[in-house]
Amino acid sequence: MTREEFEELVAEALDRIPPELTRLMDNVAVFVEDEPDPADPELLGLYEGTPLTDRGEWYAGVLPDRITIYRGPTLRMCETREDVVAETEVTVVHEIAHHFGIDDERLHALGYG
Repeated sequence: MTREEFEELVAEALDRIPPELTRLMDNVAVFVEDEPDPADPELLGLYEGTPLTDRGEWYAGVLPDRITIYRGPTLRMCETREDVVAETEVTVVHEIAHHFGIDDERLHALGYG
């Protein structure tokens, strides 16, 4: 799968997030990269920033939070295009949930681990 096709899958996954949630997202940007840090080569996605639940009056003038979805590990773990579509959607939802302050333990319990 080309990078452009994978980027389109990420965009489609973002489009499936309910509008009532996307309206609440604030100061966050989503990127696609080919590979994560070599220290964690199987990482599918990464959220970097300050979750909405941790922001206070001090939160102003900061760079956007960053969600990165990694193409390489996703393609390596999936056998079919359908698997890639499903895994990409789970990963996008997982990282957006971190933006909303939901931790990994709760996400795993909800099936987004």
